[in-house]
Amino acid sequence: MNTQTILQAQDLDLFYGENQALKAINMEIPERRITALIGPSGCGKSTFLRTINRMNDLIPGVSVRGKMTYRGEDIYSPEIDVTWLRKKVGMVFQKANPFPMSIYDNIAYGPRIHGIRKKAELDQIVEESLRGAALWDEVKDRLKKSALGLSGGQQQRMCIARALAVQPDVLLMDESTSALDPGSTMRIEELMSQLKERYTVVIVTHNMQQAVRVSDHCAFFLLGELVEYGPTQQLFSQPKDKRTEDYITGRFG
Repeated sequence: MNTQTILQAQDLDLFYGENQALKAINMEIPERRITALIGPSGCGKSTFLRTINRMNDLIPGVSVRGKMTYRGEDIYSPEIDVTWLRKKVGMVFQKANPFPMSIYDNIAYGPRIHGIRKKAELDQIVEESLRGAALWDEVKDRLKKSALGLSGGQQQRMCIARALAVQPDVLLMDESTSALDPGSTMRIEELMSQLKERYTVVIVTHNMQQAVRVSDHCAFFLLGELVEYGPTQQLFSQPKDKRTEDYITGRFG
């Protein structure tokens, strides 16, 4: 089955001041697949993830060279509306960050910012988003209660639902299960596999078993470089680069 490229990095460099954090990254990310970014701490994988929706713009002294395109458009071009981009490319962070408001208002927050006011429409979006995040049945009777009362795993799924509520095209997940217990991690991994039927998912993970379980493609980053990128099963069973082999067999990292 042919898959289209939805995101593409071309000779992408990123600097924090004088320090180069990404070095000439070239990578095509396929649509409606799960792509995992792996590598030791500080190797550039989260920085690369944040270039995809320009979250690095919020850090003083950041500069970017080269290109990152979304459906062929250079997202660093001056014409790009960053609000539009972040609606299309949603993000779920490492630590669940529910807003201090009801579950309903958390999910409705994004759609309201984008001008949706009708209660019937918001009700539908809230239900569909919570169903999309496999959370509806657990919270449908407590939508008006504070989201802070949810368990850690439920909060993280609610943050996924909140990202889905603005109907993104791409979902970025930055170590979204690292703070969760094994049961909650399993629920979110199952959810990722369902989400790729409708969305393109890019995850950063420290857990190599997780990368093997959920991803279709895998990219190994080291010291700001993309060392190797390809189908996950191939990268783990027949790595082309000795550094990849050393990392996945636990010799360093």
